[in-house]
Amino acid sequence: MARDDKALTKARELLARFPLFDGHNDLPFVIRRDEANGDVKAYGLDRVHQESDTDIPRLRDGLVAAQVFAAFVPTSVPRPARFTLEQIAIGLDIESVHADVFHPARRASDVAKAKRLGKIASVLSVESAVGLEGSLSPLRVWYAAGIRILTLCHNETLDWIDSATDAPRHDGMTRFGRAVIAECNRLGIMVDLAHASPKAQHAAIDAARAPLLWSHSNAFSLCDHPRNVTDDVLARVKGNGGMVMATFVPNFISRKSHQWVSPFQRFGKTMPGIDIDAAVTEKARAEGPWPRGSISELCDHIAYIVDRTGPDHIGIGSDFYGGPNPPDLNDTSRFPHLIAELVRRGWSDAAIGKIASGNILRVWKTVERQAKALSAAEAPGIAQVSAEILTRKRRKT
Repeated sequence: MARDDKALTKARELLARFPLFDGHNDLPFVIRRDEANGDVKAYGLDRVHQESDTDIPRLRDGLVAAQVFAAFVPTSVPRPARFTLEQIAIGLDIESVHADVFHPARRASDVAKAKRLGKIASVLSVESAVGLEGSLSPLRVWYAAGIRILTLCHNETLDWIDSATDAPRHDGMTRFGRAVIAECNRLGIMVDLAHASPKAQHAAIDAARAPLLWSHSNAFSLCDHPRNVTDDVLARVKGNGGMVMATFVPNFISRKSHQWVSPFQRFGKTMPGIDIDAAVTEKARAEGPWPRGSISELCDHIAYIVDRTGPDHIGIGSDFYGGPNPPDLNDTSRFPHLIAELVRRGWSDAAIGKIASGNILRVWKTVERQAKALSAAEAPGIAQVSAEILTRKRRKT
């Protein structure tokens, strides 16, 4: 225990020096599906929510310096463009209702500014570009609203990009998908490939003119969930200058966890018509509890990724979303315990500084510089999927 306390004390000291940047948290969706129905003030972020994993007291306890709040958009919602804007609005409300706690971060330099102010930097992302509804133009509106990261798709294949957890239709991505990446590069939006298929990831690396993110993914070789990053993709991360942000999702950490729930899944996601909570409860009653991974296993993923990309291409992206987490990573207060395990494994102060925030801030600053050059040379993108499909039909006839 004394050894553990020493490592944890060291971790807290390091996080006082190096801001901790968490690359993905679905709090806006948690607030939306709560009885508060998207009302941030009614939700009460200033009190502990034992039913979930994220609130201000535990963000503070976890020494979180910068938090990405994702505007998650389910692929199947009837009006995805409106849904996206509503989700972004919840993120903006988090910043305004709790302005004493959160500092809007629209540039990489705002993370240091927030720390100086004693606040948590709030970074906004959109998770799934289904809300583009086949047009590039909304990207400018999302950027103006504060979005700085775009996860290209979620668990389903879109009209222009294949998801890692769905049947492929595009051999990766279409010409419109490459145009989305180009426009994000021009605007200064970091492109996130966390949910894209391996072929789509390769296509994105080929097309990108700025570093890319995998905001919440682990190593496929250690846990063969389709959402994790394969070795052939990891081999290209360093050349792109991007980074993989290790995630806390049990099925992405633990091969045993992934195998335990696999009877209820297809393409790595829950099959339609299955009540996953009821199914897990019944299986646990019959076979024993669901093995949900651990900090130690997550650190194995981190070490594996660093072995293949180098220490400049790793970060942390929890993907807290109010769902089941590993027992020792069950809420946002637990980040120091993750850092403590890295201390025990002999990570240097400098290497921990890079995983905490140094690498993501380097990526963000590079994206900003590229955007400044590209926006000076290029007009805004206005391509549409419909025009691409029409072109294809004309070629066929």
